[in-house]
Amino acid sequence: MKEFTYKDAGVDIEAGYESVDRIKKHVKRTAKEGVLSGLGGFGGMFELPTGYKQPVLVSGTDGVGTKLIIAQKMDKYDTIGIDCVAMCVNDIACQGAEPMYFLDYIACGKNDPAKIEEIVKGICDGCIEGDMALIGGETAEMPDMYAADDYDLAGFAVGVAEKASLIDGKDITAGDVIIGIPSSGVHSNGFSLVRKLLFDHKKYDVKDHFQELGDQLGNVLLTPTKIYVKAIKAALKGGKVKGIAHITGGGFYENVPRALPEGYKAVIDIKVIEKLPIFEFIQKEGNISHKEMYSTFNMGIGLMMITSPEEKDKILKSLMAIGEKPVVLGEIIKGEGGVELT
Repeated sequence: MKEFTYKDAGVDIEAGYESVDRIKKHVKRTAKEGVLSGLGGFGGMFELPTGYKQPVLVSGTDGVGTKLIIAQKMDKYDTIGIDCVAMCVNDIACQGAEPMYFLDYIACGKNDPAKIEEIVKGICDGCIEGDMALIGGETAEMPDMYAADDYDLAGFAVGVAEKASLIDGKDITAGDVIIGIPSSGVHSNGFSLVRKLLFDHKKYDVKDHFQELGDQLGNVLLTPTKIYVKAIKAALKGGKVKGIAHITGGGFYENVPRALPEGYKAVIDIKVIEKLPIFEFIQKEGNISHKEMYSTFNMGIGLMMITSPEEKDKILKSLMAIGEKPVVLGEIIKGEGGVELT
């Protein structure tokens, strides 16, 4: 009788070993002070930095969503890891946290070591951009849960902040100024709408080239989510930031109110936003209303900071010094309703 093995069940342990060997060189690039463990331990270890009177750990977890399907159609996997890191680290940086480390989770139907390496390389690129160490992760091969080419990707980021310096929006008041920092593209939200509209309804292919986009549709959609850690650090060095909103799923209408105290609303002049061609393309192709677009996408602004009028110019100067192109979007007023677009 033939011996039945784990490989017969669809799980290739040798492929798992190869994946680990392939990613070691990439993980090594993310090493920073505080890392106490190497790849392969049961738990990743990171030493809490010294110098904090009341250190607060700030954590965030997220995934890349159905943007992964675009990567699959393009057979391109070297940037989605950046997306995964960005979706986690941008959130914790909004609270004023100094990023420390990252963990990733990859689930797949069949372990393809070359594909896993490309994904993890992107994760490491994102960790370097976000000033984090990749100290652990998991690649789970689950043939009965996923088709052979299917996979999912999620991550978990941890940072530290001084309790007295946490950015929680409680000091925001009427007259404060909203500063926007441009996005790199669609980032990692709204892709269910994008896919249904452009590929299911309009029947476009990811390899279709559009003059107004300047590239293949799939390449434009796969533009990595921007990581805002350096921008936030620069702004905090320049002046006092009262609140920060990461514009992700739910667009302006859901995310801006998360940074505001009760009884205040944001008035935003959308005419000052340089709308990226991809958003104009999506809106035109789907005849989508402005309300729906700003409820779904970042529309060219991936991060908003709220500060006093007195601090505005100092923060703008600090952001421009690192190459950012910030724009004054509007102000905070008393009122309910969260966001008013003008």
